[in-house]
Amino acid sequence: MAHVLELKAEDRKAGSILEWLEGRDSRLAAQATAARIAGELRDLTAPLPDAGGIEILTFEDEAGREVLRHTASHVMAEAVQQLYPGTLLAIGPAIEDGFYYDFDTESTFGPEDLAKIEERMAEIVAADKPLARREMSRSEAMEFFAERGEKYKVELLEELPDDTVSVYSQGDFVDLCRGPHLPSTGRVKAFKLLSLAGAYWRGDERNPMLQRIYGTAFPTQEQLDEFLRLREQAEQRDHRRLGRELDLFSLPEQLGGGLVLWHPKGALMRYLIEEFWRKEHLKRGYDLVFTPHIARARLWETSGHLSFYADGMYGPMMIEDEEYRIKPMNCPFHVLIYKSQVRSYRELPVRYFELGTVYRYERSGVLHGLLRVRGFTQDDAHIICTREQIGDEVKGVLDFALFLMQAFGYEDFEVDLSVRGEADHGKYMGSDEEWEIAERSLVEGIESRGLSYHRAPGEAVFYGPKIDIKLRDSMGRLWQGPTIQFDFNLTSRFNMQYVGSDGERHTPLMIHRALFGSLERFFGGYVEHTGGAFPVWIAPVQVRVVPIADRPHEYAQQVAGKLRGIGARVEVDDRKATTGAKIRDGETQKVPYLLIVGDREREAGTVSVRVHGEGNQGASDVADFVEKLTPELSPPSSES
Repeated sequence: MAHVLELKAEDRKAGSILEWLEGRDSRLAAQATAARIAGELRDLTAPLPDAGGIEILTFEDEAGREVLRHTASHVMAEAVQQLYPGTLLAIGPAIEDGFYYDFDTESTFGPEDLAKIEERMAEIVAADKPLARREMSRSEAMEFFAERGEKYKVELLEELPDDTVSVYSQGDFVDLCRGPHLPSTGRVKAFKLLSLAGAYWRGDERNPMLQRIYGTAFPTQEQLDEFLRLREQAEQRDHRRLGRELDLFSLPEQLGGGLVLWHPKGALMRYLIEEFWRKEHLKRGYDLVFTPHIARARLWETSGHLSFYADGMYGPMMIEDEEYRIKPMNCPFHVLIYKSQVRSYRELPVRYFELGTVYRYERSGVLHGLLRVRGFTQDDAHIICTREQIGDEVKGVLDFALFLMQAFGYEDFEVDLSVRGEADHGKYMGSDEEWEIAERSLVEGIESRGLSYHRAPGEAVFYGPKIDIKLRDSMGRLWQGPTIQFDFNLTSRFNMQYVGSDGERHTPLMIHRALFGSLERFFGGYVEHTGGAFPVWIAPVQVRVVPIADRPHEYAQQVAGKLRGIGARVEVDDRKATTGAKIRDGETQKVPYLLIVGDREREAGTVSVRVHGEGNQGASDVADFVEKLTPELSPPSSES
């Protein structure tokens, strides 16, 4: 966390923040990356203010990490321009786990180029070049970069609203940048270039294709080595790789970008997830609904999607001279079901749920396996209730969300509460009273379940506050999980009402709620969380019987038959292959149980049990194995 230090009268003698800090705390000065004064980030080389407190940022702070990694991107950009003269610079931001820079160059980068660029970066770091900030007028900066042929920087400058901009230099290298940066290149320390990719300028396929180099940087080599170890583990668990190796799904180019084909094993897993999800909803008093994939454009005008979300929608298509659109959301359909008849307060709460497939336009450059697609299935639900019921409904959704995530092995969560900013309430739908009720119910629900949370003022969308639950996976990464979102927009736009106990018409409250978010994204994350080693109840093949040679083949079929009798999904591996090869294949396919059977097992009425990831467990009577396996075949229960 940031270190907050107060200035003293004698501190005014120091010239810069860094000089002052070195005299105050040399160890912190060595770790510092930037400072924050009155909420504004500053370079450590900036002048010391006259009075007040100063927050000193290190790599432990998100903003501090960004400063180190953004400086590393400048070091990389300088190295590239030195090694490949004529290369033009696009943008080079810090990102979650590192940084990248986009280059326009006649050279085609390959792995050998990354090694050369790393070597030159090491030289620039060893030179410990100071980074100097200079302010220019926008017109002066445009002239400066135009003279250097940096057309992308000129284009960025043309669109900046500021009259004054800043540039940073390290020796002869100069880049347009808001900053802040480290005081010198020598503070970059441990870095690594990771990969290459193509990227359209500004993400638009109509623009030139640039070459992007990804990298990362850390304060110490030990931290970098640990990151690289986890990254290698993540690559082994990449859902795209495992999806291919385990034959779960594919995204063929012939089909179109961002569209998924579920193969038999993946489709079976999806079916099991869906059935588990449906049964748990029905237990909790939800009503199942189905809705179409298209609707008249007028519906999307009423809902506001054609005003606020048109760029993300496909279409239009004309049917009998009327415009239709493919749905990007399920919400308006559920509203129409509610409005199909007059509702009494006695009917509330109404809880509609649906696995609704929607389609949203995503640029090809952001598509990423199952995690970012164009067609996906949302596990949508809408709860429509009175103000008196809202507290219990929020708690019920939280309980459901936590049960569902824990059922899939997620035990560690982070909770964000997105609410209005302190000012400018006029840009939000709903009255102050409604927002207060909604926010209070969310907070009470979170606190009643003993969850800590991060409050995020100004992060709410215009139509209501929300809870976002993020899931920490087995490698420590966070994934977007359940969302609980109030919606004052649709209740107003569609004039939703119910008849109260007083005989008058009232506007209900509505919660939009998704637990998986989308089945595709959840499934992709779940594959990586488990590494493809799924729990028995959801594994597409739960048991594989492996006969040794041909003689015990009939006995292998008998064992398989007994297991099928309890509902297990069983295969018999009767291929003409060695037992060792069959066992290796079973491990590669991550089958939970391999049962090895030979003459000895046939005579004794046993099986030799191997558990995936644990190896040989020894011999077991078939009846004992059946008894052990039976409870593992059922999904987790909320009633236990």
